[in-house]
Amino acid sequence: MTLLNIVLATLMGGLLSVFAAMLLLAGFPQRWMPRLVGFATGVLLAVALLDVLPEAFESGVEPHKLFATLLIGLLSFYGLERIALWRHSHPDEEGHDHHCPTHDHHHHHHHGHGVGHNTVVSVMIGDSFHNFVDGVLLAAAFLVSPALGWSTAFAVIAHEIPQEAGDFAILRASGMSNARALLFNAVSSLAAVLGGVIAYFALSQTQAMLPYILTVAAASFLYIAISDLLPMLRREGHRATSMWQTGYMVAGVVMIAVVSLSHGH
Repeated sequence: MTLLNIVLATLMGGLLSVFAAMLLLAGFPQRWMPRLVGFATGVLLAVALLDVLPEAFESGVEPHKLFATLLIGLLSFYGLERIALWRHSHPDEEGHDHHCPTHDHHHHHHHGHGVGHNTVVSVMIGDSFHNFVDGVLLAAAFLVSPALGWSTAFAVIAHEIPQEAGDFAILRASGMSNARALLFNAVSSLAAVLGGVIAYFALSQTQAMLPYILTVAAASFLYIAISDLLPMLRREGHRATSMWQTGYMVAGVVMIAVVSLSHGH
């Protein structure tokens, strides 16, 4: 049953990411994408601090070890982002990507033109690696409890939707057809399923590793929210849009808090 939940959760994330790309094609981000980014920010922060980290610390592992793991995780994700293996793309109202995996000296910055083959490869490798790690983190959460697994899955899906929509914008800017870009998005999302299945069999034999993997999961959520999403929200100059983003961020926190309290955390 646990393995089934892991496969379902990872597949759901992939399907929703493709759905998000289709919505981008239909013009959906023009109004809702900034609000969705705000909601994803609240969900990531709340799941990390109200669900995942408390579960890790309740395991009985010495707090100093888990805090050290959290620090190492944050620094590792920064390092991975520097080499374009951990990236988060979020399109603006025109479908342009706000977070480029590479900034080459020819100023090919993914703003609807000049996106070359190397950039596409970088996007696909980075996105696949990111999805694989998400699958591992999801498996660890489900091995602790189904409730933690699904709350973690919700956090992953919340940040995958705007990210995959941004990736779709980059692929389209490279000259790909809509169908080909959607196919590339779907294929890269399958890496999460692979990561989840491999982690399920590996971690089932090493339960002592679960608190550390959960702490790494929290580090990934905190890193994405603090280094990427919150700065995006702060850059919003339009007062009404900013208020909507803040409202959706609070809604994300409240929703996770209510669910967390209902499960006794």
